[in-house]
Amino acid sequence: MKLHLVDATFELFRAYFSRPAQTAPDGRPVNAVRGLLESILSLLREDDLSHIAAATDHVIESWRNDVYPAYKSSIGMPVDLLAQFGDAERALRALGVTTWAMVEDEADDAIATAVSRFSGDPAVEQTIICSVDKDLAQCVADGRVVLRDRMRGITYDEAGVMAKFGVKPESIPDYLALVGDSSDGYPGLPGWGAKSAAAVLQRFEHIEAIPASALDWEIPLRNATQLAATLRQQKADAFLYRRLATLGRDAQIDGDLASLAWNGVPRGPFLALCDELGFERIRERVHRWA
Repeated sequence: MKLHLVDATFELFRAYFSRPAQTAPDGRPVNAVRGLLESILSLLREDDLSHIAAATDHVIESWRNDVYPAYKSSIGMPVDLLAQFGDAERALRALGVTTWAMVEDEADDAIATAVSRFSGDPAVEQTIICSVDKDLAQCVADGRVVLRDRMRGITYDEAGVMAKFGVKPESIPDYLALVGDSSDGYPGLPGWGAKSAAAVLQRFEHIEAIPASALDWEIPLRNATQLAATLRQQKADAFLYRRLATLGRDAQIDGDLASLAWNGVPRGPFLALCDELGFERIRERVHRWA
């Protein structure tokens, strides 16, 4: 069997920014919820789907905001997008999909925890993470755990991660710490770019293994001396950013592997949700009722 783990926050954001405004009969915004439902209904039609769970950043903020106040938050986000998270989670559950609405941790932590908990089960042939979030590349392992970009139809195994980022999955947090992640709100180290970080981490894998002197790198980088000096001076920042980039494997998620089996869409709850949100035609897209 294959286990699909969905980054539902990404799906919701993508739907919000790609669809025109839409409101439910009571006037609340639902365009992102509708897009999310259509996307997941399409995923549920895939031949190899038998077990599935989705995770959301229910409140956006997490423990990372306490550690680093500049970390991404809900400040500045469209109010009508934030207002749709609750209905989005209800919609996922109405599809019969186990849904983890995260508060202290992030959706990525929930997915990483699920990978750690379930991917080693002999019954799981492969775990497919449905997301484009580069943080989740650190979860990729051999062919057992892969990252799938559903929009582009690309699946990344270990070789794919290496080709895309220039580093192995286990070095992704170190890579992000050096180059930064604008979507998460931390800057990385000055002067360190994707090519230099990849070149150094290919050789040393982790920040603490990088020699203090560029003379010991034996890597042909023109600005190696400056990069080494920056890392020496700002190593504490690099470790902080790596902590932010490292996904937790102990998030509070419920359910065992058997509970993640998808057995069809529960007719009553789903039709009631469609009536409430004004989704008359979406019900026609259900291919399998529970």
